[in-house]
Amino acid sequence: MVEKAKVALVRCESYEDEAAVNAAVIRGFELLGGAKRFIKEGEKIVIKPNFLAAEKPEKNVSPHPTVFKAVVEVLQKAGAELSYGDSPGFGRGSSAARRMGYTKIAEEYGVAWADFENAETTSYPENHFVKEFDMAKGVLEADGLVSLSKMKTHALMRITGAIKNQFGCIPGMRKVGFHARMPDEEKFSKMLVDLNLAIQPRFYVMDGIVAMQGNGPRNGYPYPMKALLFSDDPAALDAVMARMIQLDLKLMSFFKYAAEWGLGNPYNIEIVGDVVEDFIVDPAEFKANRNPKTILDRFGFLEKFLKKNVIARPVIDDEKCVRCGACVRACPVDPKAVNWHDGDQVKAPSYHYEDCIRCYCCQEACPFEAITVETPKFGQFLNKLKI
Repeated sequence: MVEKAKVALVRCESYEDEAAVNAAVIRGFELLGGAKRFIKEGEKIVIKPNFLAAEKPEKNVSPHPTVFKAVVEVLQKAGAELSYGDSPGFGRGSSAARRMGYTKIAEEYGVAWADFENAETTSYPENHFVKEFDMAKGVLEADGLVSLSKMKTHALMRITGAIKNQFGCIPGMRKVGFHARMPDEEKFSKMLVDLNLAIQPRFYVMDGIVAMQGNGPRNGYPYPMKALLFSDDPAALDAVMARMIQLDLKLMSFFKYAAEWGLGNPYNIEIVGDVVEDFIVDPAEFKANRNPKTILDRFGFLEKFLKKNVIARPVIDDEKCVRCGACVRACPVDPKAVNWHDGDQVKAPSYHYEDCIRCYCCQEACPFEAITVETPKFGQFLNKLKI
């Protein structure tokens, strides 16, 4: 009989009551046996928050610094020697940490900034799909990693949570290469599962006190989920998140590969702590990509037509666009799918959708909420037919 994965679900109303956040984090660890079950005294543990970009806490892009502080306290009491870091998709991690309020907390508690800028190419022969990663030195130098993610929607992966968070362990522009080599959700999911198998994080914490819905992972809208989630199984934790927002697991390939390759168990879960039914939201209120998987996966020979007329694509709002070029710089393909193709930078950049791999790096990079993901009318028609 397969043992059930355990996920601790703890209600927490807001970030304003720091004592309540601390109590909720302590309870989450204790429901799963306490921090000392996952780390040994004196071990070097790196905390890896999800820093997408240098945005203030109220933008709701990253785990709130109050949650980070509470996690630090729990791990230090367990005897861990702590560092922290991330390599965001845009900008320097240390700059993001400062803007989000992490630096002040880290200095107060003596938590060092880990090296997430330099990498070492490391082989993982037991992996199934990607057997080599350029891994951040800060990860390699630690005895273990604790993952601190944010509950958010994501254009390509539909959600970004416990599993997706480890993508930041690949420094800087090295991440761009994975989007170019693995442009579809299936391949990207395989890579993410292998990355987690390579790192083997000790524990996962998800900040869902205020989640992000809609145009995530950067320009979505807040949703008061009032929950913190904890587990040593990232697939189970993400599956509980999906259940809370009523998102079908079959839409996300990483669940399948996590189960098949031994990363986790998203299908047989014991939830401890608070009752999950109290957190389940109306899908009409929590905006996420709930469309069926694109028929592009089944009809590859029609790729050019489908990219232009059927599958979802990034679209620039000309009125919101300030012509900063962040989307152009973020595009990983060559030639760039989004660019000033006519050379006129007075106008907003435009897309060549036949070249667009739908990685949505442009949408993540945009700091002005000018890029959304839309499905062409013919694609909307086919989605209604559930083809």
